[in-house]
Amino acid sequence: MGKFKFPSAYTVLIAIIVFVASLTYIIPAGQYDRVMNEALGKEVPVAGTYQVVESTPQGFIDVIMAPIAGFYDPASYEAGAIDVALFVLIIGGFLGVVTRTGAIDAGIAQVTKALEGREKWMIPILMTLFAAGGTSYGMAEETLPFYMLLIPVVIAAGYDSLTGVAIVMLGAGIGVLGSTVNPFATVIASDAASISFTDGMNLRLAILGLGFVITCAYVMRYAEKVRKNPKESLVADQKECNEEFFLKNGAEVLEFTASRKLILVLFAVTFGIMIWGVSSGGWWMAEMSALFLVASIVIGLLGRLSEEELTDTFVDGARDLLGVAFVIAIARGIVVIMNAGNITDTILFWCENAVTGLSEMVFINVMYWIQVVLSFFIPSTSGLAVLSMPVMAPLADFANVSRDLVVTAYQSASGVVNLITPTSGVVMGGLAIGRVSYAKWVKFVMPLVGILTVFVMVMLSVATMI
Repeated sequence: MGKFKFPSAYTVLIAIIVFVASLTYIIPAGQYDRVMNEALGKEVPVAGTYQVVESTPQGFIDVIMAPIAGFYDPASYEAGAIDVALFVLIIGGFLGVVTRTGAIDAGIAQVTKALEGREKWMIPILMTLFAAGGTSYGMAEETLPFYMLLIPVVIAAGYDSLTGVAIVMLGAGIGVLGSTVNPFATVIASDAASISFTDGMNLRLAILGLGFVITCAYVMRYAEKVRKNPKESLVADQKECNEEFFLKNGAEVLEFTASRKLILVLFAVTFGIMIWGVSSGGWWMAEMSALFLVASIVIGLLGRLSEEELTDTFVDGARDLLGVAFVIAIARGIVVIMNAGNITDTILFWCENAVTGLSEMVFINVMYWIQVVLSFFIPSTSGLAVLSMPVMAPLADFANVSRDLVVTAYQSASGVVNLITPTSGVVMGGLAIGRVSYAKWVKFVMPLVGILTVFVMVMLSVATMI
């Protein structure tokens, strides 16, 4: 009998779509009345208005169509995946062009030389930057281009590809978990809960700070173990092929010429413009895609690539991330099935009933676990906020719990789940880029998920007593 092999991300996501579709035959269909919230620019459910509607079970054709609809479905609680998928493909082309110039490999050689003997400090520095992005503007899809940038540096420093994935995904993830001014989580949820997003800020800062220390220490411990003994790596069986893939020039040391230095400066400036555009300029996927497309052309010309070399390299780079684009769309198909089957509001209604009449401490912890369950099916922080907060926040008044605690429970639960859920295109996309199987990621991150869950529950419980 052959050794069991965990199925690919595609199979896992399709299986979840089939499971959710089967639930539409079991869970009664229902809907809340909705009103337009001008501040959010979206319709939000009205608490106490749930009603049973005609069942719309999702069959074979619906399951087949779900991944396709996931690209562009206008009825979901979040935008379709076509803009994110296109962004990923353009990022792939951009990275292909930059790599072709030799600038990244030459830069890696310089970084490795500079950090010799001090490689471990790279981890907290980089995780701090990603956490800052997570807590300030909900850095998620924007992390995807960083994997191909950082993993070669991490491998060259003596670690493994999983360490590189962890630095990016857990760095940004702990920032989102401890969101402070994140407009896509804290601000939207607070608006939907009819409170100021500054309410509860001290608790969120404490969760962010302590959570970051826990997460960073966890990653550093694993990384150091791998550096001392590569056989301890969870992806040790991929060591040679990963080095060949991510360090494409092998032992060849490329000269760090003036043009390559300028290319790396433009590379960094491009990401800086992206971060500014998202956080201050109101940019989203279309603007970011255009930015990286223009940057690809400029860098290709600086690298003295011919027209044919530039276009062929860009297309080849996009092709490398085609699978990631498909993963993101398939993950969105899950929400499509839930909404089309009219079971999303029913699940929310059951959650509303589950927290009625509980004591303060029990209420906030049950609320946390309800949000954990909802986050699995709705990985979008903004989508979950718009859906759940208008119903859940008013329930806090009856339990004598401040509404800002409900917002904190929501964003913490969403943050923890989005470190591991296979329904998130960001998680599955990042793993696909880093060539880390979902099974190995689960094995690595589950202890941390458990630690963070206990930590958040303790913080929420203490907050009810203050």
